[in-house]
Amino acid sequence: MKLLFIEDDQVLLKNLKQILEKEGFAIDTAQSKNDGLEKTEINEYDCIILDINLPDGNGLNLLRDLRNSENKTPIIVVTAQGQVEDRIKGLNLGADDYVPKPVDSIELIARIRAIIRRNTFNSLPVIKVGNLIVKPSEHIASIGNHTLILTAKEFAVLEYLAQHHSQAITRSMLMEHVWGSDFETFSNVIDVYIRNLRRKIEKHTKCNIIKTIRGKGYILKNEK
Repeated sequence: MKLLFIEDDQVLLKNLKQILEKEGFAIDTAQSKNDGLEKTEINEYDCIILDINLPDGNGLNLLRDLRNSENKTPIIVVTAQGQVEDRIKGLNLGADDYVPKPVDSIELIARIRAIIRRNTFNSLPVIKVGNLIVKPSEHIASIGNHTLILTAKEFAVLEYLAQHHSQAITRSMLMEHVWGSDFETFSNVIDVYIRNLRRKIEKHTKCNIIKTIRGKGYILKNEK
């Protein structure tokens, strides 16, 4: 899942970026209204976390611009403690949720996952592909009765493939949504993660559910 975090507080931005990346999210960051707007014009995101107080303008103006341009990306507004009017205005302008400062990272992660789950094509809390079960809200994946022991990035790769099961997913798509747009395009790290996932899955099933499509990428598909 790929996020854009628009926040001018560099310490907060750095700390939350590290926490969210450990949870398997890919994070792009922006420290101004204009930088954030530019990134939304060239990238697609699963969720935007938007601070209201930015050095070159009010974040609510950016929210208004995004909604007026029919950008439907889920947006969580970050407000200072007690800014009730800003919260109400943000929700009225089309924000999906808000979190107060100081930001509780556990609450923020839960809200991000809930919003993405509500706005994705597969909005069910559990994704089933054959005997593979992926539970995004719990960060759990299993084959039959066997829970898969996955790193945060391995889970993020598997979750993205599962959300788009039976569709060809390119290496670039995986890199964009799991590692972010600043990731090295020609790295072979995708191959490493796919190999690790196959090894862990094949411990519990004879089916090769993650297939390589030559020249295109990968597809997660139920093999009967």
